[in-house]
Amino acid sequence: MKILNARFHVEFSYPVFFTRDVFAPENTVLAKILRSAGNEVNRVLVAVDSSVFTSSPDLAEKLAAYEKRNAPLMEFVDVPFIVRGGEICKNDPREVSAILSLTEKHHLCRHSFILAIGGGAVLDAVGFAAAIAHRGIRLIRMPTTTLSQCDAGVGVKNSVNAYGKKNYIGTFAPPYAVVCDFSFLQTLPIRDRRAGLAEAVKISLIKDADFFSFLYETRERLAVLTPADLERTIIRCAELHLMHINKGGDPFERGTGRPLDFGHWSAHAVEEITEGQLNHGEAVAIGITLDSIYACRMGWLAVSHLEKVITILRDLGFSLYHEALEKMDIARALAAFREHLGGELTLTMPHGIGKTQEIHTIDISLMKECLLELKERSGLYERESYLGSKIGRGNP
Repeated sequence: MKILNARFHVEFSYPVFFTRDVFAPENTVLAKILRSAGNEVNRVLVAVDSSVFTSSPDLAEKLAAYEKRNAPLMEFVDVPFIVRGGEICKNDPREVSAILSLTEKHHLCRHSFILAIGGGAVLDAVGFAAAIAHRGIRLIRMPTTTLSQCDAGVGVKNSVNAYGKKNYIGTFAPPYAVVCDFSFLQTLPIRDRRAGLAEAVKISLIKDADFFSFLYETRERLAVLTPADLERTIIRCAELHLMHINKGGDPFERGTGRPLDFGHWSAHAVEEITEGQLNHGEAVAIGITLDSIYACRMGWLAVSHLEKVITILRDLGFSLYHEALEKMDIARALAAFREHLGGELTLTMPHGIGKTQEIHTIDISLMKECLLELKERSGLYERESYLGSKIGRGNP
C-alpha cells in the first residue's frame, strides 16, 4: 500500500470598512475595494434586500450615479436584483436559483463581483449563491442592520435553511471585503436596530469584561439607540468577532466548539418554532438569558452577574421569554445543535464575565427548572414595567 499526503496552507485576508453614505460622490470606499482587484473593468452584480430598497427609495439612483462616476472601473451588469428580506430568502430556494441564473446570463467569472446589500439573512443567501457559482465569485458584503454589522456580515459563513433546520446548507467562504455603512441603520424600524444589541451582550459576556461594563453603564443610551454609543458597540462587536476568527484557531469550525454560538442552541429552536416571528436578535436575547441562568445555578456565574445580564437585556427593550419555549423539546434541540456542529455536544458557557468554558452535557431537569425561572422572571418584569408605566402617567 502507498499513501500520498497533501498538506498546504491558505491565507485569507479581507478588510472591514466602517463609513457613512457609501454611495455619496465623495466616498471612495467601494471604488478603492474594486481598484484593489487590479482590473481595469470590474463587472458587478448587485443584489439588494427588499426592505432596504423600500426604505431607501433613492438607492437605485445613487447606485447608477456611483457607477457612472467610477466608470470604467465599475460596471453593473444589470439593474439591482431585489432579494426578499428576512428568513424567507433562506427558506425558499428561488432567490439563490435566480442569482445563479444571473451569474450565468451575464457570464460572470471568479474575477467578477457580487455586491450584497442587506440584512443578515439576505447576506447569507446571496453569499451562498456567490460561493457556489464557479466555486466562488468574489463577494462584497454591505450589511445594513445592527445585527449584521455586529455579527453575521463580518464573518466567513453563508447558508440557507432546509429540511426545517436553520443554516442546514451552506459554505465557509470569506468575503472579498465588507462595508458597514452606518447611514443604513437610520432607515430601520426600532425593533431591527435593537436586535443586534443582543449579540453585543453575548460576545461581551464571553469575551470582554470591559465591554460588558460599557454596555451596562450605557444601556439607557443604547436603549434609545444613541448613534455614538450604537456605532461604538457595533465596531467593538465586529472587532471581537474578527479576533475570534483570526486567533481562535478554528475559523471554519472543524472542531466541536463554537464560542460565538453561546445561547444559540435554544435561540435556533425558538426561531424555528415561531417560524420567524422572533428575529434572530430577539431569540438570542432569550437564549443567552436561559444559559446564563443555568450557569448561575451551576455556580459558574455569580448571581450579581446574572442580574446584570438580565438588567442590560431588559433595559435595552428585549422580552426575555416567549411562549414558544413551552413547545421546545430540550433534548431534541440540543441534539439538533450537536448535529449541526458535529462531534460530541459542546456548549460554551460563561465562567464569570469575559471568560468561558466548554461543557459536553446538560442536566435537562435543571434546564427545565431554568425555563420556569425564566418564565417567572419575565412575568415579574412585565408587571413591574406595567406598574411603572401607570405610575409614570400619574396613575397610582
